[in-house]
Amino acid sequence: MSDTNFQLLAVGLYFAAMLGIGYYAYRKTSNLDDYMLAGRDLKPGVAAISAGASDMSGWLLMGLPGAIYLAGLVEGWIAIGLTIGAWLNWKFVAPRLRSYTEISNNSITVPSFLENRFKDSTRVLRIIAGVIILVFFTFYVSSGMVAGGKFFESTFSAPYFWGMVLVSGITLLYTLFGGFLGASLTDVAQGLLMLAALVAVPVVAVISMGGVGEVINNINLADAAANAADPSKELHRTSLLFGGTALGIISACAWGLGYFGQPHIIVRFMALRSPADAKAGRRIGIAWMVLTAVGAIATALIGVAWFHKNPETLEDPETVFLRMSQILFHPFVAGLVLAAVLAAIMSTIASQLIVCSSALVEDLYGIMGRKSSDRTNVILGRIGVLVVAIIAGILALDPSSSILKLVSFAWAGFGAAFGPVIILSLYWKKFTSWGALAAMVSGAITVFIWGTNEALSKTLYEIVPGFVIATIFGVVVSLLTQKHHPVIEREFNEMKRHSAGGTFSA
Repeated sequence: MSDTNFQLLAVGLYFAAMLGIGYYAYRKTSNLDDYMLAGRDLKPGVAAISAGASDMSGWLLMGLPGAIYLAGLVEGWIAIGLTIGAWLNWKFVAPRLRSYTEISNNSITVPSFLENRFKDSTRVLRIIAGVIILVFFTFYVSSGMVAGGKFFESTFSAPYFWGMVLVSGITLLYTLFGGFLGASLTDVAQGLLMLAALVAVPVVAVISMGGVGEVINNINLADAAANAADPSKELHRTSLLFGGTALGIISACAWGLGYFGQPHIIVRFMALRSPADAKAGRRIGIAWMVLTAVGAIATALIGVAWFHKNPETLEDPETVFLRMSQILFHPFVAGLVLAAVLAAIMSTIASQLIVCSSALVEDLYGIMGRKSSDRTNVILGRIGVLVVAIIAGILALDPSSSILKLVSFAWAGFGAAFGPVIILSLYWKKFTSWGALAAMVSGAITVFIWGTNEALSKTLYEIVPGFVIATIFGVVVSLLTQKHHPVIEREFNEMKRHSAGGTFSA
């Protein structure tokens, strides 16, 4: 059997496993709460690893190693910022959001929570939040589909279109029928596969090169050779600070701010069994993040040493993880590593499809006041997934529509539009619906203006001004529109007590 056939066999087994998990979740799904939020019965380990897997996407296995390979540890500030942001999110947002969403009319989506939290009878807050989610995530899903197509095109020389259709189709099937539980359980399998691959590749590579000392020596030799060829580079890839400007480091670390407003991540908090599970979830999730990020960074640095010492060349730095796995392992094992890259892509697509579906069915269709049976609601949820997937697929027909910049732009948009709103909603009793609306709109507009201005976006990542301005607008407008609302105050106090370990009032 050829190397390619071994790799295709491994990828095929991975696809079959994902479909099997989706079928299992389908058998467990009976109503809309099950489909959108797994009946609020997600174990902390499942929530933590699925949140990490749906967040990191192909960036962890391709984008980050590629950046580290080219510039060194200075690019690792993004990983540091993301890890800190994730820890803060689990620590301060998860327990309160889990509690508050149940207290406020059992809200199962971010837009419905905002409406219920502020008792907004106008429904404007919910509609705008739903539209923002739908628009941004449709393009986000599309970029994931493009990544899947390019993966098969570059790895197996398969036509881009059929690679995109295959990855999108498998993901759509297990998401369509398995819903949130299906997406979460497959995320766990995918997250564990990513972890195993990111630990195995650098460990085996270091052993094969003769130890850490040999690796560091060859990295320094590679830097010296690159600096001699082009003195303007001044590479020193083992330094976190060399060549990094203060604004550049702030921009990189600021990616962590995005966590507070990512709907496909914070929805995992809402699905936990109880607020108390957030503590275990935080420990598991951060451990997963640290191990995978260190593995990705180590793989890139070891790759620098490997390709300096050996006569082979690396045409695309973003493929360093893939090339190292193909060099070091048996073709079948390398195929499993390739499956880890697909896992990163597919886990993100699945989570975003579910959020888009909830925005369509629960937040836009639901506000019409129509009452439907559980069976009808689940069918509508599946139709929502299918509609978004079709639109995203059409956008993905052109490989250039991937636009990696759109991913960072969407991350900033969600972080600035929803991040301050979520934090203030959970920690400030006097935060008002008008303040939330002002924060959401001003954050999104600031990101759009700043992010589309090349001079501004190169100076500072747009999430920083967007987050700050949204917070200011939210606070100022709330102070101007405050009024006493006994139900809001009662629910807020109940949330604080319950999230701290108390029980619901009778």
